[in-house]
Order: sequence, then structure tokens, then C-alpha cells
Amino acid sequence: MDTRQQDSFSENEIVTLRVIAADAGSRLDTYLATHIEGWSRARLQQLIEDSEVLVNGRSAKSSQKLHENDEIEVELVSSPAVTFAPEDIPLAIIYEDSDLIVVNKPAGLVVHPAAGIHSGTLANGLAFHFQQLSRQGGTIRPGIVHRLDKDTSGLLVAAKTEVAHEKLAGQFRAREVFKSYVALVHGVVEHDSGRIDQPTARDPRNRTRMAVIRAGRSAVSLYTARRRYDRFTLLDVELKTGRTHQIRVHLSWLRHPVVGDEVYGGGRDNTIRDPKLKAQIRKLGRHFLHAEQLGFRHPGTGKPMKFKTPLPVELEELVATLESEAK
Repeated sequence: MDTRQQDSFSENEIVTLRVIAADAGSRLDTYLATHIEGWSRARLQQLIEDSEVLVNGRSAKSSQKLHENDEIEVELVSSPAVTFAPEDIPLAIIYEDSDLIVVNKPAGLVVHPAAGIHSGTLANGLAFHFQQLSRQGGTIRPGIVHRLDKDTSGLLVAAKTEVAHEKLAGQFRAREVFKSYVALVHGVVEHDSGRIDQPTARDPRNRTRMAVIRAGRSAVSLYTARRRYDRFTLLDVELKTGRTHQIRVHLSWLRHPVVGDEVYGGGRDNTIRDPKLKAQIRKLGRHFLHAEQLGFRHPGTGKPMKFKTPLPVELEELVATLESEAK
């Protein structure tokens, strides 16, 4: 839990608070206005409306009454400088019906507007291409049920209706959604498979990063070695939880950071001896993490659905380089 002074909260960070007995019965917006100094009640109410505030892992209303030990997570997103507007952004649509859309997000595309990013996002593109989208994700996140990091490519599902949104979000909360990623990491991973069960939270030394923290939120990742190379390993990683930067943080903790990860890589990209390979990795302009598979129950029919998308060209080319060197 966050124990810093109230006036130390800043934009674009996540704050986690736990309700004590003295605050039980308070309205959510009143509680936040009291405990997060420097943020107006009106702005906090907008954060609540935009689903930037979760109470025990669920979206809430400003008027919700709190109970002792409720856990509140707030993403302090700055107010957009411009009105959210649909934009003609090309989308790689994998599947679509009257309830949902599955897209293949390219690296470099932000999922929704946030601090300093007011346009050019997946949400802007979805709003342009589809007139019918759920609003449960908030005014600047139409249809958005879950997220991928900016430089992570791969599968993402968006909801077209409020009912579909709630049912899909419920599956994510219940950890019933299958999410499998491909990651290229530094070093030769010893075990063929493994389980990383390490809680994560904001790094107290650098609030823009996440880290393995004993008092953090439960986070579980399962990995399987797909292919080993001289100084790298290609992994399949299944997420059992969905914490911010979870795979990148867990693999860094394992001392096998994701290739191309400038935040959690610990400078390992600079240790690559082959100058051509080093140059190819730098040219990627992204980390090697791809959301390859996504599975869930259809919110309307209950039918199991599973999708798979291949690695993007730039990642395939890097794998091909490693394969050629391995011969």
C-alpha cells in the first residue's frame, strides 16, 4: 500500500490505497478527494467515470460506499488537452461480430489516450471504424477491455456493447482468459518450463517502473522454452494475472530480460558481441514481446473462442537471423 505523504502524488502514476475503519461508509469520490491532495474532486470523479479507479479490482461509481479493507487502485491520468475524437487509423481486424472485435495491435500503437498522448491511439481508431462500442471503458477508452504496452504487439479484444464489455471484463477479473505471449530473452534459460509467482508493485525508487515487491499484488507467469540459441532463449509465456508490465518485470527478475526492453533490460542489449545482431536489435525500436494467443468465452453465446497471430515481420527476421547463426 502507498504510504507517502498526500501531496506527493503526481500525474501518470498508479496509487493503491486500503480503506481503514475510520473511512468505512465514505463515498468513493469523497474518500479520494481527502486522500489524494492536489487533485480536484471533479477530476477524480472523471477518473472514476473513465474506469481509472478500481475498487477491489472492479470499476465503480463515485457514489459507491466503501468498506473497511477495500483496496482502491487509482491511475492518476492527466486530463486530455483535447476532446477525444475518432481517427482513421488502419486496424488489422482478426475477428468481428455484433458483440466484439479482435485486433492485431502493432508495436508503437498506444491502446488509449493518457498523459501526453491525446490522439493516434487504438481507441481513436476503434471509434472511427465502429460506430457501436461500449462506453464502460470510459469516455476516452471506448470498447477497451484490456491493454497491451505500447511496444508490445499482438491480440486485443474490444467490446461493442455494454453487456459484452461486462462479461468479458468479468472473465479477465476471474482469470479465465487465456493469454500467451512470445518473448525473446537474454541468456539461456536453464529449465524447459517454470512458474514465476512474484508480487509486483510500483518501484519505490522509480515510480515510472514496476518491480517485484514483497508487499505488492499477486502476479503469476508461466513460461516454456520454445527454442534456445547461443545467448538467447525464445519463450512462450502465459499470463495467469494481468499486472502492469508483468512479463517484462518477471523475466527481468529471473535475470533473463526481454530483448530490446530499454526499461527493464538492465543494459543487456549493449552486451551483445555480434555487431550486426546488435544493430538489428537496435533497429527494432521495440521490445521482443508479442501477444500471440488469446482465448475467452464469447460474451453472447458462451462458446469458447481462441485466436492466434504470427510474429510480426521484424521479429520473424530477428528469429531467422538467430536460426541462421545456429546452423
